[in-house]
Amino acid sequence: MKENPSGAPAPLIWTQTSPTRRRSPLERDDIVRAAVAVADEGGAQALTMTAVAKRLGPYTPMALYRYVLSKDGLVDLMLDSVTAEIPVPEEPGTDWRADLHALASESWAMVKRHLWYAQLMPTRPPLGPHLMRRTEFILRVLVGQGFTVGEAMTYAALLDRHILGSAQQEAEELAMRRRYGLHSPQQLSQAITAARDLAAESGRHPLLTEWMTAPSGAGMDEQFELSLAFLIDGIAARLPRRGATAGEGDGVRGTPGERGL
Repeated sequence: MKENPSGAPAPLIWTQTSPTRRRSPLERDDIVRAAVAVADEGGAQALTMTAVAKRLGPYTPMALYRYVLSKDGLVDLMLDSVTAEIPVPEEPGTDWRADLHALASESWAMVKRHLWYAQLMPTRPPLGPHLMRRTEFILRVLVGQGFTVGEAMTYAALLDRHILGSAQQEAEELAMRRRYGLHSPQQLSQAITAARDLAAESGRHPLLTEWMTAPSGAGMDEQFELSLAFLIDGIAARLPRRGATAGEGDGVRGTPGERGL
């Protein structure tokens, strides 16, 4: 991922100041916008410095390194740029469940617009200002309910695993559908029905055969919301007991029966 012309590890982009403007009208933000557009259209695999330079016009790939240091630096800037699309309240509200649900849902909506985000996010440290602001808000919500910072970070990571994992699955399913020309839900349903004989052949899968005859069930967005509700319910079941003594229950909280609202 480095694609650094010098071959040496590049410093984190967040430790470097934006270069001063020269005669060229090109700015760092221009490069980031072009890179996001390239990745939106072609996925993470399409993101190269050559493709970004071509998108910008009369610039060479080498010219971009003065602004972003390395491809890793560009990816860091891209991730933080689209994270800024997620509304993050200044303060937690009175309903911690609603706070987590809203932030996770807005994050899911953003990632669906930029499916490459789910592929690239695990490859880089989340140190951009918008990324850290989002993480800080989740921690404040959970610490405000009595969790330790360590516990809150664990649950924040679980929320993000759900969001990114769902998006990665969505991206792979979309790629598969494109390969097979399945561009609508109706075409997908017809393809499943056409393949039901494979399940019915042995007679060992009657329920699966029945479903493949007339596919039904929740779509990806509904599945995401259902899983998110399960996850938030699980966090709620591990809330610290009211009146628990300081230092009691270090680490991630125990079984749901040991903790209650």
